[in-house]
Amino acid sequence: MIVVNQMWRYVLIGMASCLLFPIVVGCDSKKESAALTGKPVIAPGPGVSEPPAAESTEKQTSSPGTTNAKADVAGIAVEVDGEKMTRGQLDQEVEKRLETLKGQIPAENLENARVEIRRAAIDEFIIRTLLTREVSRSKQTASEKEIAEIMDAMKAQLPAGMTLEELFQKNKIDASAMREEIVLNIRINKLVTAELGSKAKITDKEVSDFYRKNQDQFKQPESVHARHLLVAKTTGDTDKVTAEKKTKAEELRKRLVAGADFADLAAKNSDCPSKQNGGDLGFFARGQMIKPFEDAAFSQQKNAIGPVVETDFGFHIIQVLEHRTEQIAKLDAETKKQISTFLERQKAQAAYDGLVKRLKGNANIVIYGK
Repeated sequence: MIVVNQMWRYVLIGMASCLLFPIVVGCDSKKESAALTGKPVIAPGPGVSEPPAAESTEKQTSSPGTTNAKADVAGIAVEVDGEKMTRGQLDQEVEKRLETLKGQIPAENLENARVEIRRAAIDEFIIRTLLTREVSRSKQTASEKEIAEIMDAMKAQLPAGMTLEELFQKNKIDASAMREEIVLNIRINKLVTAELGSKAKITDKEVSDFYRKNQDQFKQPESVHARHLLVAKTTGDTDKVTAEKKTKAEELRKRLVAGADFADLAAKNSDCPSKQNGGDLGFFARGQMIKPFEDAAFSQQKNAIGPVVETDFGFHIIQVLEHRTEQIAKLDAETKKQISTFLERQKAQAAYDGLVKRLKGNANIVIYGK
C-alpha cells in the first residue's frame, strides 16, 4: 500500500459512483514486506485499508434532522436540504452495483443484497451531498499538483504494462468522472485536516503508549532467512526425466558441500526467479512456503547445505542463513513510523466521522418509502 501526503486515502467513502477506492487499493505491500523483513504489521483500523462503512439509513432515521416518509413524493427516493435523488436514479445505481457482483451472490441472497446496496447508496448520496456543499462553503480547493500526485499514486499500483486508460476502460470508468472524484476527495480531506487542527500531529508519548499497550500487535513469529536452488519439474515429465532432474540436483548439492559459491551456482543453475538474487528468499514465517520446503528450512542448522527436498515445484537445495525465534519487535525508527501512520489514520477517521455526524445533524434529510 502506498502512502501519499494527502489524507484522502483514509477517508474515501465509496461515493455514489464508487470509482476511486476499488482501483487505488490493491495488495497490501506492507504486509508482504513485513513477511520478508520480520517487521510487525499493525492491524489496520477503520479507514486505513478500506473505506469507512456507511452508517445505515436505519440509524439516520432516528438522528437529528432526518425523517422517514412513507409516501413516495413525485418519485423521490431521498432528499437532502432540497437536493433530491429520484427513485429511478436510485434503482439505476442499485442495478449497476449488482451487475458488478454478478455471479458472486447466491440467488437466495440476492434480495438481501439488493436491500443492503440500496441502503448504502442512499447513505452515500446523503454524505456526498453534505460534504460537497461543505467543501464549497469552506472554499476548499484542489490544485493540479495535488491531482497529479493522486494520479501518479494510482499509476504506481497498476500491474506492469497496464495504463490508467486501459484500467478505466476495463472497469467502465469515465476518466472525467474519476478526476471529479479525486478533486472532491482532496477537498474533503482538507476539511478533515481542518477538523483535526493541532491534534493531527502524533506525539512521541502517543507512539510509546500505543506500543506499550498493544504488545500483541508487535509479535514477530518464528522465521528463517534462507536461499535455495531449484531444479524445476514440468508438466508431462516422465519418470526418467524426473529421475534425471533429481540426479542433477544431487550433483549441484555436492558442489555446494565441496565449497562452491551458493549465489553463483544458483544464478547459473536455478529455475526459480530468486536466482537473480543468488537464490535468496529473504525471511519467511511458517505457513508461507509449501509444507515440505517449510519443514526442511525450519529444521536445518544455520549455514548447512540441506539434503535435496522434493516438492510439487521440483527439487530444492536449501541453505538457512538465519533463524529467528518468536519475539517482540523493538520500538525502532521503522516501528515508530508504522505506529505514527496508524495513529494518524485513526485520528483522521475520527475527525471524518465527527464531521459527517455534525453535517447530518444540521441537515434536513428525508428518506421516502421503505
